[in-house]
Amino acid sequence: MDPRYPVGKFELDKDATPETRRTCIAQLDALPRDVAQALAQLPPQGLDTPYRAGGWTARQVVHHLADSHMNAYSRIKLALSEEAPALKTYPEEVWAEMPDARTADPAISMSILEGVHRRLTLQLEALSPEQFARTATHPQWGTITVDFLVQVYAWHCRHHVAHIKQVRVGG
Repeated sequence: MDPRYPVGKFELDKDATPETRRTCIAQLDALPRDVAQALAQLPPQGLDTPYRAGGWTARQVVHHLADSHMNAYSRIKLALSEEAPALKTYPEEVWAEMPDARTADPAISMSILEGVHRRLTLQLEALSPEQFARTATHPQWGTITVDFLVQVYAWHCRHHVAHIKQVRVGG
């Protein structure tokens, strides 16, 4: 297993069904609980231990999830409310090295994740199939759909929870 991709690399299901969407929404909804459980099982000093050589610490992963999923929420809302909006990226590696990501209590970002994911779940559960097909343009991914965003961020949840668990089991 590649420790960078403990759940494998992202693969889009181009033929997403209502069941695929329900599964992804459930994974998004579960993220705050899954992260809390993974953090609770960290060994002493685990919060500031990288999940792999050259990787982020568990603390940085939690703060990255909050940064990333605030962006996810905004990207989905933009795709739902504008015609093919241009989405912006952010330098996640730089953000992960900022003082708040390196030193802040993860409880701060856990609060963000709880709120963002509750709102995101409520929004996604109310969408029609046509709304999942709405598009946006991402500088790296090109033209994408809300379906793509839901799937990539559900994968992102599993991906980073697995990183935190790697610290727990010693990488």
